[in-house]
Amino acid sequence: MKDWSALRARFSHWLKGAEDKPVDVLPVRVSGTEYRQTRALPPAALGLDQALIWVVIGLLAWGLVMVYSASIAMPDNPRFGKIEHYHFLLRHSMALGVGFVGALMAFQISMKTWERLAVPMFLVALFLLVLVLVPGVGLVVNGARRWLPLGVMNFQPSELAKFAVLIYAANYMVRRMDVKERFFRAVWPMAVAVVMVGVLLLAEPDMGAFIVIVVISMGILFLGGVNARMFFLMAALVVAAFVTMIALSPWRRERIFAYLDPFSADHALGKGYQLSHALIAIGRGEMFGVGLGRSVEKLHWLPEAHTDFLLSVIGEEFGFVGILLLIIAFVWLTRRITEIGREAIALDRVFSGLVAQGVALWFGFQAFINMGVNLGALPTKGLTLPLMSFGGSAILMNLIAVAVVLRIDYENKLLSPRMRRI
Repeated sequence: MKDWSALRARFSHWLKGAEDKPVDVLPVRVSGTEYRQTRALPPAALGLDQALIWVVIGLLAWGLVMVYSASIAMPDNPRFGKIEHYHFLLRHSMALGVGFVGALMAFQISMKTWERLAVPMFLVALFLLVLVLVPGVGLVVNGARRWLPLGVMNFQPSELAKFAVLIYAANYMVRRMDVKERFFRAVWPMAVAVVMVGVLLLAEPDMGAFIVIVVISMGILFLGGVNARMFFLMAALVVAAFVTMIALSPWRRERIFAYLDPFSADHALGKGYQLSHALIAIGRGEMFGVGLGRSVEKLHWLPEAHTDFLLSVIGEEFGFVGILLLIIAFVWLTRRITEIGREAIALDRVFSGLVAQGVALWFGFQAFINMGVNLGALPTKGLTLPLMSFGGSAILMNLIAVAVVLRIDYENKLLSPRMRRI
């Protein structure tokens, strides 16, 4: 009996040790560079944010349908050569496939690793921005040198730059918390980094991507606790810089004038052509739209209908109701990602929180600009609608950003008081 009791006690001790052994080890910042270890459970045990995933899938699916609808008549235009009617549908589907693979890989990377990769990723983005400007390497489309041909798809380094600057800015704020007390001394290295990216983007030229990057970096500075008075001073300097760039550029000034009066004789067939036909498309849609696939403006009237002006085709085919539904979806998406960031900061995971809120700024601001341009509320600017417009590199980086947010949410759940009791 003694032997049996001893064996049972030993087995109970082994079983308890197996239960206490963590499935994985998750490092969590406590203060400064100090980390503590916590138990990690598989995602299936915690449950990913199903609502966020389904909203993203819904936007991707709707975007796929609308890219096909907006591009189905493009093969009839001699400018595109001999391509099939499903050419852009096939390429967009391939981009989604590559994006899903990239997202699955990104989700496996812990936020501690993303934090370590911040500087190397920023340097890689800078290198690619330089590489795309090299004659014979960068691909020129409509006078802009923004793409690197990779055979299967063309990669746009500016999309990687958005994500790289976001990660770098969040990492920078965590490393330089004295930004609150010594504003200019702490911020100038970050400002230099953004200016370097801006110079390369303006050389392409791609002012739209530069504006998004500036908003992301400044937003993270503000959310990181920068003094509000100094922040608004910096914002005023940035606005003044952009106004100066527009004033010194004749074709940018012409875009502003065309935005103010797109239907005038001087602009209707020039810089105001896209905007005027975008407004005509949305006007034709009225309340409920003309029906899926029945857009007239996409038939060679509205340029870039499958990319920058996809919303106009949505407005024509689904009407005001379709645009309103899309606005609600993006507002909800931005709000949910912001909440995930707040949860991370509440758990003392500042880097993760700033990254999530930076992604919310990215998606929300870019969607706002794209919708504003399509609705005639903002001057024409070449920015796509996140998760929906045609563009392989944009879809890839959007899905990787979503995967990183889901990873942040996963690590939040691991550290929540409820999960620590499990």
